[in-house]
Amino acid sequence: MLEHDVKYLKFKTYLNTYCPHCHNSFNVEKKDVRQIEFKAVFNQNEVDLKLSPYLDVFDVDLSVPIEKGEVLDDLLCPTCKKSLIVKEMACGECGSPVGEVIISAMSKLIPFFVCMKYGCEWHGLTKADERRIKLKIPRQDMPEQDQTLRVHNFQEVPYGYTTELALLEAGRCLQCKNPQCVLGCPVNVPIPQFIALIAEEKIDEAAKKIKETNLFPAICGRVCPQENQCESTCIMGHKDKPVAIGRLERFVADYERKMDLVRVPIIKENTGQKIAIIGSGPGGLTVAADMRQLGYSVTVFEALHETGGVLTYGIPEFRLPKSIVQFEINFLKEMGVRIETNHVIGNIHTIDELLLEFDAAFIGVGAGLPTFMGIEGESLGHVFSANEYLTRMNLMKAYRFPEYDTPMPKGFNVAVIGGGNVAMDCARTAKRTGATEVTIVYRRSRQELPARGEEVHHAQEEGIKFKLLTNPIRYIGTDSKTVKAMECIKMELGEPDASGRRRPVPIEGSNYIMDVDLVIVAVGNGPNPVIFQSTPDLKRNKRGYIEANPETMETSKEFVYAGGDIVTGSATVIEAMGAGRIAARAMHAKLSALREKKNKPKKETTKR
Repeated sequence: MLEHDVKYLKFKTYLNTYCPHCHNSFNVEKKDVRQIEFKAVFNQNEVDLKLSPYLDVFDVDLSVPIEKGEVLDDLLCPTCKKSLIVKEMACGECGSPVGEVIISAMSKLIPFFVCMKYGCEWHGLTKADERRIKLKIPRQDMPEQDQTLRVHNFQEVPYGYTTELALLEAGRCLQCKNPQCVLGCPVNVPIPQFIALIAEEKIDEAAKKIKETNLFPAICGRVCPQENQCESTCIMGHKDKPVAIGRLERFVADYERKMDLVRVPIIKENTGQKIAIIGSGPGGLTVAADMRQLGYSVTVFEALHETGGVLTYGIPEFRLPKSIVQFEINFLKEMGVRIETNHVIGNIHTIDELLLEFDAAFIGVGAGLPTFMGIEGESLGHVFSANEYLTRMNLMKAYRFPEYDTPMPKGFNVAVIGGGNVAMDCARTAKRTGATEVTIVYRRSRQELPARGEEVHHAQEEGIKFKLLTNPIRYIGTDSKTVKAMECIKMELGEPDASGRRRPVPIEGSNYIMDVDLVIVAVGNGPNPVIFQSTPDLKRNKRGYIEANPETMETSKEFVYAGGDIVTGSATVIEAMGAGRIAARAMHAKLSALREKKNKPKKETTKR
């Protein structure tokens, strides 16, 4: 609440403000900060009065002192000099006269009321008023690369929020007493708190607040499906679009990194115990970071020659720049995490062999085994799995051939089978390689399309075509055994299946031929068998994934934990991180109890 002895405060507004009588603007530009200014009459003296409707209370700047309890005689429009007093209205707190100001926020008129008694405890803006104003502020879009330019490069498409846009978006948060958005986040990021810090322009503090539960906000802010998680439960979304939590998360992380404000956290005293992490994807990196902070020696074993797992080989540069992934990897190294690349656990070492050297292990190898449909012609040339295609393009840098050794798979008529985020990544990548036509072929309707809305939107902007309710049934090859066409059949939706979505049913006699010279199959993945071949006693579920206790993520082998896609099947980055956090917490509790037991002095026994 505004103290009575404060005569002025700094404030900003990006709203346009009009006199309700003459409709002329009150806004005055000063050094790129728009201030709303009025002339008020006080004891026959004209004084300046400035308001900002964007704050919790009105900010006032008065050129003459006003004592507590004194009353303004009038509030005049600075243009037409008419009174802005609303005779039929009174302050809800003290009954004093009220002045009305009409605020135009993004073409929406909002009445704003000013108590004319300066000493009143209510200065015109109640929580209800604040809520109404926030509901009028539209969700802020991120600036993006022009769609006609971006299909010719692999640079990131969204540029991210400017500070001004971030402040506007943060101002939309209602700061709920019972924030449902936090419950929708797999790692329970303190969302209202970090957004409040943005609104106060404490950007570095906002980044630190997020990192209390999520060490990789720059990654999650880009690739996590917030619309199905934290944003889906945002109260603001009941009446308008939800607060752009993911975009704000990305903003503060990018700000912290670009301003060189990232600091290595305090590492606790060495426990003398060692942890092995198998896989350097989001789950493994989370366990590595958490356990290292707790004082454990941590070694990450990565099968490929570069770290990051799916963040590196699976997600294209235009959606997640590899420099950001590498920054996070280097951050872990600064914390003291040891990383061993080109180590295929199951071949070089078995899990049992690791347990001879390490006190516990975490398996976070993902679900990297490609899934095909089992139809005729899948062995033809230029029929790729999404795994192979994206690994060539992202990890092996095929799009920069001949600077890098791997040649680029290239076609003019490209078909991508599937409708998830991976399918969108493949289609948008193919478009950037010079394909004349790229088509998503999906057996269900637009309503069932599992990809993020943002990815579908970007794909459509970039000219990707969609053949929905369509399924391939065979691939047709040339004499040289490369694909030249595929036979498709049209589908219709029947009754819901086990996933809750309506089951696609073939329409008899609807077959047709579609010309293609490159096919990318993006219909899912399975668990890689390498680890299981060397560890047959590792219990698996019916789908072939590792069975782990959801409360601790511990597997059937004691001191061996697992999380991410190798447990759940294909899921999200943040869900893998959430599993990693659970595993780290349980691992620490078990190893701590073991240390205490070992260090506990033995009771002396006396012989009789």
